[in-house]
Amino acid sequence: MGETILAIENFFNIDDPSQGIFRQLAEGITTRIFSGEQAMLSLVRCEADAAGRIHSHPEEQWGMCLEGSGVRIQDGIDVPFKKGDFWRTPGGVEHGIRVGPDGATVLDIFAPPREEYRKPGSGFGS
Repeated sequence: MGETILAIENFFNIDDPSQGIFRQLAEGITTRIFSGEQAMLSLVRCEADAAGRIHSHPEEQWGMCLEGSGVRIQDGIDVPFKKGDFWRTPGGVEHGIRVGPDGATVLDIFAPPREEYRKPGSGFGS
């Protein structure tokens, strides 16, 4: 303890819907965003059979399927994914998602943080 002070504002819970910056990405796809100085986490919840449009951005993106399944479309290639699979999307590469019949939860990590995701909004871009 002593001089160590716990900065509680830097601790979060994946199941607490009151935490994070809310964004509606597409019909049936929402996210809660947690931004730091050098990286940003986006906890994406997808309803069954939802689809996200093809888009790109300059930031590098990593994604990991925490539950469910779907198809990751990246650089024109469809790659099926399931719980435990993860992927890297270099900046500028077009990508999107089609979610399976059970829905999916995906954790995305952006570096550097996406400026348009630092505030609530809708869509995959600004």
